[in-house]
Amino acid sequence: MYKIISKQALNGAVTRMEIDAPRVARAGKPGQFLILRIDERGERVPLTLAACDPERGSVTIIFQKVGLTTFRLDTLEPGDSLRDVAGPLGLPTEIHGIKRAALLAGGLGVAIAYPIARALKAQGTDTRGVLGFRGKDLVILEDEFARCCSSFECMTDDGSNGRKGFVTDGLRAALESGERFDRAFAIGPLPMMKAVCGLTKQFGLPTTVSMNSIMIDGTGMCGCCRLTVGGKVRFACVDGPDFDGHLVDFDEAMRRGSLYIDEEKRAAHECRLLAGVI
Repeated sequence: MYKIISKQALNGAVTRMEIDAPRVARAGKPGQFLILRIDERGERVPLTLAACDPERGSVTIIFQKVGLTTFRLDTLEPGDSLRDVAGPLGLPTEIHGIKRAALLAGGLGVAIAYPIARALKAQGTDTRGVLGFRGKDLVILEDEFARCCSSFECMTDDGSNGRKGFVTDGLRAALESGERFDRAFAIGPLPMMKAVCGLTKQFGLPTTVSMNSIMIDGTGMCGCCRLTVGGKVRFACVDGPDFDGHLVDFDEAMRRGSLYIDEEKRAAHECRLLAGVI
């Protein structure tokens, strides 16, 4: 059993949770993820490691309430326990030798990008951070992210926080003004990452994306997280989740990612109705 140490609502839909998991905490690296189960009958849910604290023996996850399991997870409180926490899984993000980086993140992708921002800062990388959200009410980790970056900008679709526009607007302005980077990192919704890669390809800027596909076993056996990269089949759970964004077939990934939207909506609705009895 894995005890919940702390819990914090970051906005109305997103929760940060610290869990006692010493083995995962000792081995986890930025870019990797874990898979948890709430109880013996629960489904396996992959979540990125937002932080690892080897001294405390804890890991931190940040999740959005979008389906049955994440709504159930949000009903748990400090002192409650999870049945299983498996990890770390996936390959760590490769940042060695990068002197200047552009780190772009949108929506919940900010939670995935944050440990990478911390690691870049720790190795002395000059990082330009650009975050994007639909509106002010959805902004998370803005202050924490800003502390990790040499320059920082927050964008919102409606202009309610920071500058109005998209993360591509912030990056385009930097590139057109003559700024140069060794690598860009784009993490967030698939359409956002596709747009970033379209822009960086024009400027010849190598770009890493984090493909958080549908996963079940996390070991490459089930094949649910397959995607096409450079014309070849790859599995996000064992070959990634990071890939060369200029080689990813985003259209295919978006089609696969939309397969269970209706089921998620129904599950979330049912979970709200049953919240008092779960």
